[in-house]
Amino acid sequence: MTPTPGREAGFRSRIAATASSRLIHAVVASLAFASLWLSAIVVMTLATAQHSLALPL
Repeated sequence: MTPTPGREAGFRSRIAATASSRLIHAVVASLAFASLWLSAIVVMTLATAQHSLALPL
């Protein structure tokens, strides 16, 4: 089988670069969302712990 001129093999093709870029953006967005969500959970947990420790038994 002879290679087709003008076409690049593997991950160097234009379609793969676009898909890879979209995948990277999706992963970055999901990590950013997860880190914000985790920060909110930590803040709520610390606030609840401080509030519960302040109450007299």
